[in-house]
Amino acid sequence: QVQLVESGGGLVQAGGSLRLSCTASGYTFSTGAVGWFRQAPGKDRETIARILWGELDPYYSDSVKGRFTISRDNAKNTVHLQMNSLNVEDTAVYYCAAGRGIGARMDYWGKGTLVTVSS
Repeated sequence: QVQLVESGGGLVQAGGSLRLSCTASGYTFSTGAVGWFRQAPGKDRETIARILWGELDPYYSDSVKGRFTISRDNAKNTVHLQMNSLNVEDTAVYYCAAGRGIGARMDYWGKGTLVTVSS
């Protein structure tokens, strides 16, 4: 069994920062792809940041590029998402996901953590 558990969500004021963490059990992040996704109410799920297997530079969506940073701590089998300069539009449920393959397909998903940005 594989479980991904996100943490670090909460309420933050616009302009502030937040760091999300995702820890996996039953799976090793470094063996495949890992990514962060978000879904706001009434909207489709959006890929925010992603690292593919063997990839040197992560992918970031235009909406978060320059503000968010994805990182992976292989020793702790943990993935982080550092979020800076948050704005109200960043309010969403954030999901951590991982894929076993070389490509971007995600096989395992966390249950999400809510990030609410207030003005």
